Amino acid sequence: MVRTYKQRLDAGELVLSIAVGRVLHHNHLQMIGMAGAFHGVWLDMEHVGLTTEQLEVATLACRATGMDSFCRVAPTDYATVTRCLEAGAGGVMAAQIFTAAQAEQFVQWAKFAPRGQRGLNTGGVDAGFTTMKAADFTKKANEETFVLIQIETLQAVEECEAIAAIEGVDALFIGPADLSQSLGVTGQFFHEKCLAAIDKVAAACKQHGKHLAAVAFNPEHAQMLYDKGCRFISPTTDVRVVQAGLQSVQREFATMFEQGKK
Repeated sequence: MVRTYKQRLDAGELVLSIAVGRVLHHNHLQMIGMAGAFHGVWLDMEHVGLTTEQLEVATLACRATGMDSFCRVAPTDYATVTRCLEAGAGGVMAAQIFTAAQAEQFVQWAKFAPRGQRGLNTGGVDAGFTTMKAADFTKKANEETFVLIQIETLQAVEECEAIAAIEGVDALFIGPADLSQSLGVTGQFFHEKCLAAIDKVAAACKQHGKHLAAVAFNPEHAQMLYDKGCRFISPTTDVRVVQAGLQSVQREFATMFEQGKK
């Protein structure tokens, strides 16, 4: 049985997740799950065009190793949102949100009536491939679907209190790279402007009982986020894991690699 992101966060636990997209393979996902370090993955569909079949296999691999998952998508249309959920993802995250109105629309795409406008189809894995009654399915989905709004634009920071107040939003997810870019201090993640923005978002989450989530770039950055109340931390990606593995092998066999250059 998979303990979901929502269940862990609501219990006050620290959740560690890894972003996966460019190096997506079911064996890689199973390796991540079997390592036992991460509670789940988030599938990046903003920067990588994943197919429905890829999502179905990926979420299946996650569930098989006890991990939860959600998809990051551009907030462009309702169909993308529902396809992610019907493929088996436990939730969805909207990238590049600017306004509370945008965030509200995204929530409506992710929720069934009466809260939202999600199209009802029980043929997906989330409804047990038609084995759940429609009323039971929609109620369960509305209660359990994990909805995150990414805060990475200047306007989203300015409207973070209104975004956090939206019913159905579970977490505000800080994207530090684009946030630093929006603030005019690209890559300076400890800049006072970035820290002030994080404080503002953290305060909005605390005020409205929402979870604070973020990408962390190094241990010091992760600790800073944790100290500010962040309990969902994403410290790496599939690409960085592969790069770390390559660098580790190069260090371990440094003598051999040097001899190979001769």
